[in-house]
Amino acid sequence: MTDAAAAVDFVPRYPIAADSNFTTVPFGQTPSQTVGPYLHIGLTWPDGPKVVPVAADGALIVTVRVVDGARTPVADAMIETWQADAAGRFDHSDDPRGPVPATPPGFRGFGRAMADSSGTAIVWTVKPGALPTANGQTEAPHIDLAIFGRGMLDRLVTRIYFPDELRANSLDPVLASLECRQREKLTARATPTGYHFDVVIQDADPNGDETPFFLL
Repeated sequence: MTDAAAAVDFVPRYPIAADSNFTTVPFGQTPSQTVGPYLHIGLTWPDGPKVVPVAADGALIVTVRVVDGARTPVADAMIETWQADAAGRFDHSDDPRGPVPATPPGFRGFGRAMADSSGTAIVWTVKPGALPTANGQTEAPHIDLAIFGRGMLDRLVTRIYFPDELRANSLDPVLASLECRQREKLTARATPTGYHFDVVIQDADPNGDETPFFLL
Protein backbone atom coordinates (compact mmCIF):
# COMPACT_ATOMS: atom_id res chain seq x y z
CA MET A 1 0.00 0.00 0.00
CA THR A 2 1.34 3.42 -0.92
CA ASP A 3 1.56 6.26 1.56
CA ALA A 4 -1.15 8.06 -0.38
CA ALA A 5 -3.51 5.07 -0.21
CA ALA A 6 -2.85 4.67 3.51
CA ALA A 7 -3.70 8.31 4.04
CA VAL A 8 -7.03 7.87 2.23
CA ASP A 9 -7.93 4.78 4.29
CA PHE A 10 -6.95 6.36 7.62
CA VAL A 11 -9.92 6.89 9.94
CA PRO A 12 -9.22 8.98 13.04
CA ARG A 13 -10.10 7.35 16.35
CA TYR A 14 -11.83 10.50 17.55
CA PRO A 15 -13.98 12.83 15.44
CA ILE A 16 -12.27 15.98 14.21
CA ALA A 17 -14.26 19.19 13.82
CA ALA A 18 -12.73 22.30 12.32
CA ASP A 19 -13.77 24.62 15.14
CA SER A 20 -13.58 22.15 18.04
CA ASN A 21 -11.66 22.65 21.27
CA PHE A 22 -9.50 19.60 21.99
CA THR A 23 -9.97 20.09 25.74
CA THR A 24 -13.67 19.19 25.42
CA VAL A 25 -13.30 16.11 23.20
CA PRO A 26 -14.39 12.90 25.05
CA PHE A 27 -11.13 10.97 24.75
CA GLY A 28 -12.20 8.15 27.04
CA GLN A 29 -9.96 6.26 29.44
CA THR A 30 -6.24 6.39 28.72
CA PRO A 31 -3.55 3.97 29.98
CA SER A 32 -1.40 4.73 32.99
CA GLN A 33 1.81 6.59 32.23
CA THR A 34 4.85 7.25 34.36
CA VAL A 35 4.66 10.52 36.30
CA GLY A 36 8.41 11.03 36.47
CA PRO A 37 10.02 13.38 35.80
CA TYR A 38 6.92 15.42 34.93
CA LEU A 39 5.76 15.67 38.53
CA HIS A 40 8.50 18.24 39.12
CA ILE A 41 7.04 20.30 36.30
CA GLY A 42 3.33 20.17 37.03
CA LEU A 43 2.81 18.95 40.61
CA THR A 44 5.26 21.00 42.65
CA TRP A 45 3.40 22.61 45.55
CA PRO A 46 5.52 24.96 47.70
CA ASP A 47 3.21 24.62 50.71
CA GLY A 48 2.66 20.89 50.20
CA PRO A 49 5.00 19.59 52.93
CA LYS A 50 3.24 21.59 55.67
CA VAL A 51 0.29 19.45 56.78
CA VAL A 52 0.26 21.69 59.86
CA PRO A 53 1.85 25.06 60.50
CA VAL A 54 5.44 24.49 61.60
CA ALA A 55 4.74 26.14 64.96
CA ALA A 56 1.51 24.20 65.62
CA ASP A 57 1.06 22.38 68.92
CA GLY A 58 2.45 18.86 68.57
CA ALA A 59 4.06 19.53 65.18
CA LEU A 60 6.79 17.08 64.21
CA ILE A 61 8.81 16.15 61.15
CA VAL A 62 8.31 12.92 59.22
CA THR A 63 11.08 12.10 56.75
CA VAL A 64 10.55 9.47 54.06
CA ARG A 65 13.50 8.07 52.09
CA VAL A 66 12.75 6.25 48.83
CA VAL A 67 15.26 3.83 47.25
CA ASP A 68 14.90 1.55 44.23
CA GLY A 69 15.71 -2.14 43.81
CA ALA A 70 19.44 -1.40 43.58
CA ARG A 71 19.16 0.65 46.80
CA THR A 72 19.83 3.82 44.80
CA PRO A 73 18.00 6.90 46.10
CA VAL A 74 15.06 7.91 43.90
CA ALA A 75 15.97 11.58 43.73
CA ASP A 76 12.94 12.55 41.63
CA ALA A 77 10.34 10.78 43.79
CA MET A 78 7.27 12.54 45.09
CA ILE A 79 5.26 11.46 48.12
CA GLU A 80 1.75 12.26 49.25
CA THR A 81 0.42 11.71 52.77
CA TRP A 82 -3.11 11.52 54.12
CA GLN A 83 -4.05 11.11 57.77
CA ALA A 84 -6.46 11.84 60.57
CA ASP A 85 -5.77 14.74 62.91
CA ALA A 86 -4.30 14.42 66.41
CA ALA A 87 -7.73 13.42 67.75
CA GLY A 88 -8.28 10.75 65.10
CA ARG A 89 -10.91 12.84 63.29
CA PHE A 90 -11.48 14.36 59.85
CA ASP A 91 -13.00 17.76 59.20
CA HIS A 92 -14.98 16.29 56.34
CA SER A 93 -18.53 15.09 55.73
CA ASP A 94 -17.24 11.65 54.69
CA ASP A 95 -16.22 10.98 58.29
CA PRO A 96 -19.18 8.83 59.51
CA ARG A 97 -18.82 10.45 62.94
CA GLY A 98 -19.39 13.86 61.36
CA PRO A 99 -16.92 16.65 60.55
CA VAL A 100 -15.22 18.44 63.43
CA PRO A 101 -12.75 21.34 63.53
CA ALA A 102 -9.21 20.08 63.07
CA THR A 103 -6.85 19.42 65.98
CA PRO A 104 -4.57 21.35 66.03
CA PRO A 105 -5.97 24.38 64.18
CA GLY A 106 -4.52 24.69 60.71
CA PHE A 107 -4.19 20.92 60.21
CA ARG A 108 -5.31 19.95 56.68
CA GLY A 109 -4.66 16.18 56.53
CA PHE A 110 -3.00 16.07 53.12
CA GLY A 111 0.66 16.59 52.29
CA ARG A 112 2.83 16.51 49.17
CA ALA A 113 6.62 16.66 49.13
CA MET A 114 9.45 16.16 46.64
CA ALA A 115 12.53 14.06 47.40
CA ASP A 116 15.99 15.59 47.43
CA SER A 117 19.17 14.07 45.98
CA SER A 118 19.27 11.53 48.81
CA GLY A 119 15.75 10.34 47.97
CA THR A 120 14.39 11.95 51.13
CA ALA A 121 11.16 13.95 51.37
CA ILE A 122 10.11 15.92 54.46
CA VAL A 123 6.60 16.54 55.82
CA TRP A 124 5.61 18.67 58.82
CA THR A 125 2.61 17.10 60.54
CA VAL A 126 1.27 15.74 63.84
CA LYS A 127 0.91 12.17 65.02
CA PRO A 128 -2.65 11.11 64.11
CA GLY A 129 -5.09 9.62 66.56
CA ALA A 130 -6.48 6.10 66.34
CA LEU A 131 -9.38 5.38 63.97
CA PRO A 132 -12.48 3.19 64.40
CA THR A 133 -13.27 0.63 61.68
CA ALA A 134 -16.67 -0.26 60.29
CA ASN A 135 -16.73 -3.58 62.19
CA GLY A 136 -15.95 -2.07 65.57
CA GLN A 137 -12.20 -2.58 65.61
CA THR A 138 -9.62 0.16 66.02
CA GLU A 139 -6.81 1.04 63.66
CA ALA A 140 -3.57 2.19 65.27
CA PRO A 141 -2.37 5.72 64.53
CA HIS A 142 -0.93 5.73 61.04
CA ILE A 143 -0.23 7.87 57.99
CA ASP A 144 -1.27 6.70 54.53
CA LEU A 145 1.59 7.18 52.09
CA ALA A 146 1.64 7.27 48.28
CA ILE A 147 4.89 7.20 46.28
CA PHE A 148 5.28 8.47 42.71
CA GLY A 149 8.44 8.26 40.63
CA ARG A 150 10.17 7.59 37.35
CA GLY A 151 9.27 4.40 35.54
CA MET A 152 6.22 3.77 37.74
CA LEU A 153 2.94 3.49 35.85
CA ASP A 154 0.90 3.87 39.01
CA ARG A 155 1.49 5.16 42.50
CA LEU A 156 2.56 2.82 45.28
CA VAL A 157 0.50 2.98 48.46
CA THR A 158 1.59 1.93 51.93
CA ARG A 159 1.26 3.02 55.57
CA ILE A 160 3.50 4.51 58.23
CA TYR A 161 2.95 3.21 61.77
CA PHE A 162 4.67 4.50 64.90
CA PRO A 163 7.15 2.63 67.13
CA ASP A 164 5.79 4.12 70.37
CA GLU A 165 2.27 2.72 69.82
CA LEU A 166 3.05 -0.90 70.71
CA ARG A 167 -0.36 -1.82 72.16
CA ALA A 168 -2.32 -0.05 69.42
CA ASN A 169 -0.13 -1.66 66.76
CA SER A 170 -0.70 -5.11 68.25
CA LEU A 171 -4.48 -4.65 67.85
CA ASP A 172 -4.43 -3.04 64.42
CA PRO A 173 -6.31 -5.25 61.92
CA VAL A 174 -4.04 -4.33 58.99
CA LEU A 175 -0.82 -5.10 60.86
CA ALA A 176 -2.39 -8.27 62.26
CA SER A 177 -2.88 -9.56 58.71
CA LEU A 178 0.88 -9.39 58.04
CA GLU A 179 3.81 -11.50 59.15
CA CYS A 180 6.09 -10.05 61.82
CA ARG A 181 8.83 -9.11 59.34
CA GLN A 182 6.33 -7.26 57.14
CA ARG A 183 4.89 -5.39 60.13
CA GLU A 184 8.36 -4.18 61.01
CA LYS A 185 8.76 -2.69 57.54
CA LEU A 186 5.68 -0.51 58.10
CA THR A 187 6.95 0.90 61.38
CA ALA A 188 8.89 4.15 61.35
CA ARG A 189 11.76 4.86 63.71
CA ALA A 190 11.88 7.75 66.11
CA THR A 191 14.21 10.71 65.50
CA PRO A 192 15.02 13.77 67.64
CA THR A 193 12.48 15.81 65.64
CA GLY A 194 9.85 13.17 64.83
CA TYR A 195 10.01 9.97 62.79
CA HIS A 196 11.80 8.49 59.78
CA PHE A 197 10.44 5.90 57.35
CA ASP A 198 12.33 4.01 54.63
CA VAL A 199 10.62 2.88 51.42
CA VAL A 200 12.29 0.13 49.36
CA ILE A 201 10.47 -0.04 46.04
CA GLN A 202 11.70 -3.46 44.95
CA ASP A 203 13.61 -6.53 46.09
CA ALA A 204 14.13 -9.73 44.10
CA ASP A 205 14.18 -11.68 47.38
CA PRO A 206 10.56 -12.21 48.54
CA ASN A 207 11.88 -12.17 52.11
CA GLY A 208 14.02 -9.11 51.49
CA ASP A 209 13.56 -5.45 52.28
CA GLU A 210 10.79 -4.48 49.84
CA THR A 211 8.17 -2.36 51.56
CA PRO A 212 4.67 -3.92 51.74
CA PHE A 213 2.38 -2.10 49.33
CA PHE A 214 -1.42 -2.19 49.16
CA LEU A 215 -3.55 -3.02 46.12
CA LEU A 216 -5.69 -0.11 44.99
